[in-house]
Amino acid sequence: MSQSSAGLPATLVIRRTVTLATSLIVSLAAGTNYVFSAYAPQLASRLHISHTRLNVIALAGNVGVYLSSPIWGMLVDRFGPKPNFFTGFCLLLVGYSGIRIIYDTGVPHSTTSIPTAIFLLLVLFSFMTGVGGNGGFSAALNATAKSFPDSMRGSTVGLVVSGFGLSAFVFSFIARQAFPGETSFLLLTLSLGTAIPMLLGFFLVRPVPLPALEMFPRRVDDRAPLLSQDDHTNSSNEQRESASGSVPNTQQRKRGSKFRRPLLEHIYGRNLFTSLDFWILFSIFSLVSGTGLMYINNVGSMAQVLYVHENPLTYDEKEVARLQATQVSTISLTSFAGRVFIGLLSDFAKAHLEIPRSYLLVLVSGTAVSSQIVASQIDLASRLWIPSALLGSGYGMLFSLCTSLVFEWFGLAHFSETVGFLTLSPLIGGNIFSVAFGRNLDSHESVPTPSGSYRRMALNLLLENAGNGNDGRPSKQCNDGRACYVDTLYLTIGACALTMVLSVWAGWRDYKRIEASLTSSERVDGTTSEDEIQRGEAEDRAEEA
Repeated sequence: MSQSSAGLPATLVIRRTVTLATSLIVSLAAGTNYVFSAYAPQLASRLHISHTRLNVIALAGNVGVYLSSPIWGMLVDRFGPKPNFFTGFCLLLVGYSGIRIIYDTGVPHSTTSIPTAIFLLLVLFSFMTGVGGNGGFSAALNATAKSFPDSMRGSTVGLVVSGFGLSAFVFSFIARQAFPGETSFLLLTLSLGTAIPMLLGFFLVRPVPLPALEMFPRRVDDRAPLLSQDDHTNSSNEQRESASGSVPNTQQRKRGSKFRRPLLEHIYGRNLFTSLDFWILFSIFSLVSGTGLMYINNVGSMAQVLYVHENPLTYDEKEVARLQATQVSTISLTSFAGRVFIGLLSDFAKAHLEIPRSYLLVLVSGTAVSSQIVASQIDLASRLWIPSALLGSGYGMLFSLCTSLVFEWFGLAHFSETVGFLTLSPLIGGNIFSVAFGRNLDSHESVPTPSGSYRRMALNLLLENAGNGNDGRPSKQCNDGRACYVDTLYLTIGACALTMVLSVWAGWRDYKRIEASLTSSERVDGTTSEDEIQRGEAEDRAEEA
C-alpha cells in the first residue's frame, strides 16, 4: 500500500481530504441564519411586522441553532453524521420554502397586519432552518475534529467553523448578482442551496479514525491536570537521550511539551456542569455571541435608519438594499477571516510560543467591545461597515477559539455534546440584547422627536405631491439616526467589557494550573518503565501522523 510523506496510507489521506472539503461545503450551507438581516427589512415591510416581532422571528432561527446543539451533539457522538445530514436536508428545504411562500403571498387585503397564525408559522419555519443547519454543521465539525491529530486540529476545525461564518456572504452575493433586489429569489436560493449540500455530506463525510493514543489520552491526576501525561513522555525521552550520550535540557523540555496534545481527562455530564472553567467559558460565549446575534439580526435595520436620517426627502429602496447587503457581506467575510486567523494563531502560539489558547480570549473580547464602541459613534450608513468588520472578526474568532478550547479543556470523547451545551449560552445573551434592540427601536418610532416630526411632515407632503403615497419606505420608521438604537449598544458595550475581565480570569487560571503542574513534575524521580518508553514513542508517531 502506498504511503504518504507523513507515514499514513494514501487512502486515509484521501479520505481525510474528502471529509474536510465536504465538511467545509456543508458549513457554508449551515450558517444562513446570518443572512436574515439581508431580507428582514423587506420581510417586515411587505408583511407589516414590527421590529420586536421581526427580532422574535430572527431569534427563532438562533434558538433553533443553539437549543438543538446538545441533542445533535449526542446523536452524532453516538450514531455518526448521517442522521444529522438527512434531517438537516429536510428541515432546511421545508423551512426556507415556507418563508418564501408566506413572503410571496403577502398580507391579506382585508387586514393591515399579518395574522397571528401566519406570524407563528414564520417563527416555526425560522426555527426549522436553525435546527436543520446546525444538524449538518454539528456532523461536519465532529467528523473533522475526529479525523485530524491535535497538531492540526485547531487549523482544520477553524477552517470548517469559518465556513459557517462565510455562509451569509456566499448566499447574499449569489442573490445580489443573479437576482438583484428580488427577495423571493434570495429565499429560493437559500432553500435549495442549503439543502443540497446536506445530501453531499450524507454520502461523503466520514470520520477517519485516529490512533487510540491520540483519540483517548490517558486519564491524568486531578492535582496536575495539564502536565502529568507529558511528564512521562519527557522522562522516557530523557532516558533515551541519556542512553545515547546527549544531555537534555529538562526544564525546557517540560515547558516546551506541555501544550503538545490534549492533556485533560475527558470531562462530561455532571462533572462538566460542576467545572468552573466551563462556566467561565459559557459566560464569555453568551455575552459576546449574544452581542453578535443582536448586531447581525438588526444591522439591516440600522443601515435603513441611518439612510433615512441622511436622506429625509428621498428613499431609494435599491440603495438601502445595497447598504444592507454590504453589512451582511462584511460581517460574513470578516467572520470567515477571523475563524481562520484565530485557528492558525492558536496553533502557532501553542506549538511555537508556548502560549495557551485561552490567552487569546482577551483578543476576542477586545475586538467585540471595540465594535460596539465604534458602532455607537457612527452616524453615516456608508461607514457602518467599520463596526460590522470588527464585529464579524470578533464573532468569528469566538466560535473557532472556543471550539478548540472545548477539546483541549474537556477532551474529545464527548466533543460534540460539550460544544452543544456550550452553544446553549447565546440563547441568554442573544434573546436579551435582540429583544432590547427591537423594543428600543419600536419606542422611537412611536414617539417622534421634533426633528423627526418635521421630517415626517416633509415626507408626507412629498408623497402627496407625488400622488402615490408610497416610495418604498416602511410605513413606520424612526428618523432620528443612531439615537433610535444607541441605548442598546451601550448595554452591549458593558457586556463585552465584562467578558474582558472573564477572559483575563480564564487565562490566569490556565497559568496557575501550568505553574502548579511544573512544580509537581520537578518532584518526579525520573525513573520510567519500558512500557512508558514505548508509550511515549507511540504518542510521537501518532502525532507525526
